[in-house]
Amino acid sequence: MVDVDTASFLAIGATAALAATLVTFGGRWVFVPVVVLELLLGIVIGPDVLGIAQSDQFVMFFSNLGLGMLFFFAGYEIDFERIRGAPLKLAAFGWLISLALAYSLGGILALSGVVLSLLFTGSALATTAIGTLIPILDDAGELKTRFGTYLLAAGAVGEFGPILLITFLFSTDTPLTSGAVLMLFVAVAVFAAVFAVRFVGMGWDKIEGAMETSSQLPVRVSVLLVFALAYLASDLGLDLLLGGFVAGVITRLALKGREVTIFESKLSAVGYGFLIPFFFVVSGVNFDVSALVDDPARAALVPTFFVLFLVVRGTPAMLLYRKVLDFRDRAALAFFSSTELPLVVAITTIAVAEGHMKETTSAALVGAAVLSTAVYPLLGLRMRGSQKDPAGA
Repeated sequence: MVDVDTASFLAIGATAALAATLVTFGGRWVFVPVVVLELLLGIVIGPDVLGIAQSDQFVMFFSNLGLGMLFFFAGYEIDFERIRGAPLKLAAFGWLISLALAYSLGGILALSGVVLSLLFTGSALATTAIGTLIPILDDAGELKTRFGTYLLAAGAVGEFGPILLITFLFSTDTPLTSGAVLMLFVAVAVFAAVFAVRFVGMGWDKIEGAMETSSQLPVRVSVLLVFALAYLASDLGLDLLLGGFVAGVITRLALKGREVTIFESKLSAVGYGFLIPFFFVVSGVNFDVSALVDDPARAALVPTFFVLFLVVRGTPAMLLYRKVLDFRDRAALAFFSSTELPLVVAITTIAVAEGHMKETTSAALVGAAVLSTAVYPLLGLRMRGSQKDPAGA
């Protein structure tokens, strides 16, 4: 039997509820995204501060489910019909520039002895937390705008690219094995996508009717898809992030062109109501505060990485989008693209476990990622101001 720390589980759940309460009733006094509050409050209840909660096998199980659901929504929100063409091409080219910058800067840091591995550090610098940004953008009405189209494309590539990078470089023993395993996963995912599209097409009337019954068939099938692909990815030696992301893409393809407001509402309740906040609070509980507090020199890495996020992900936004976005929108795109958190947590966790990153470097990267999620979206929204343009403009 699994030894369950019910006190920690309750404390984590209560902390998630407290974060949502503060955001809901805090008004203008609480100006940071809820995910930042969740992580910060997780640090407060964690072993380095109050010691109310700690992470065990049971807690980590639910945290991993939350991470999978977070990337499910990242994949689900990507409308490939909408972002194809110029937005997707610019996003892909921009991420390649970011990757070159990230590995160059990572190499400099590695040569100077600041970090151990340029690959892990560089990969962490070249991410974008589109899954974290989506609720913020949705609340601000940005997802339906023309600017939102370019941002979704940049975010999709900035999240999916690093996931593939993690899978290909770090999850298996050799590139050849990694490539073969990845192709097997793609084959299974394509089969699942075809089956899902046909299943929904043949039985949509009954599926739609089940949304208002106790069976909740669409929600159960979607959650099953997340679990199944995450399990398959993990069992093949890949990262569960890939499974969650692909499950979201498959669900989007299967429901293409259908009115799914009720379905999205119910699925969001499962994800954002419980599992995803659980992941962020647990990430805070696991955050190694002492690694930074005990070494002031290492604490200086937090603002350093914070600035490097903007250099790596913001530079392509300012350079490549001059013909399609004005200066303020390019600056906003730079800030939004430089928002990082979930993948930084995942990459640093892998790196520390495999001995390629120091605990202090991991803590500094995660600390900078938290800071980026608290600051950069606010700056992006400020740059956008009242500029609300329709998606097709």
